[in-house]
Amino acid sequence: MKTAKMKVLAATGALVATASIAALAASQSEPGEAPGALALGKTAPLAETKMKNVDGKEISITQAKGAKGTLIVFTCNHCPWAKAWHARIVSLGNKSVKRGIGVIAINSNDPAAYPEDDFATMQSNAKKSKMGFPYAVDGTSDVARAFGATRTPEAFLFDAKGLLVYHGAIDDNAHQPDQVKVHYLEEAVNALLDGKEITLAETKALGCGIKLRTSKT
Repeated sequence: MKTAKMKVLAATGALVATASIAALAASQSEPGEAPGALALGKTAPLAETKMKNVDGKEISITQAKGAKGTLIVFTCNHCPWAKAWHARIVSLGNKSVKRGIGVIAINSNDPAAYPEDDFATMQSNAKKSKMGFPYAVDGTSDVARAFGATRTPEAFLFDAKGLLVYHGAIDDNAHQPDQVKVHYLEEAVNALLDGKEITLAETKALGCGIKLRTSKT
C-alpha cells in the first residue's frame, strides 16, 4: 500500500511539473504564437463594438472598414517597439486610406499600468504624427482579447470580404528602419490591392505585451 501510494504521489508530482513547464513555455512563447489568435480567413470579432476615438467620437471596426479592405493595428504610446514602428505605421496607414483600405489603430493597454497610454497622450501622439485614420481606446481590452492580440504593435489585415489575409509584424527590423529587408505589412497591403496572393500571410508579432484592462475605465 505504501509503495502504491508513493507511486500515485510521484505520478501526481510529475503531472504538476509537466503542467508547470507547459505554463512556463506558454508564457515565454514567441510573440504571435499565443493560443487563440484570430486565424487567417476569419472575420473581425466585436466589429460593432464602439470605441472612443482621439477626436472624441465613438467608432467601431465596421465603421472604419474600407471598400478594398481593412487594416487594424493594436498599438500604444509607451512601448519602445510601438514607438520605433510608429512613423512607418502612420505612413503606411495614411497611404492605405487613400487607396481604399480602411485603417484603425487600437490601444488596448491599461493606463493604470502605463500612464503614457492614457487618452490625452493618444490624442497628442495622433496629432503630432499626422495620423489620418482613427486611433481608438479599447476601453475593456475585450477587442484585443477577441482578436487574440498580445503585442504592440500587432497588425491584422482583412480583404474586401472581411476575411483575415495577413497577421503579424510590420516589417523585419523595428529599430533600424534603414536596414529593413522585408516589409511584411506593406507587401501584404500591396498584394491585396493588386489582387495577388499574399505570399507571407503570417509573421510573429514582436513588441511589448498588451497590458489588458481588468475593468472599463
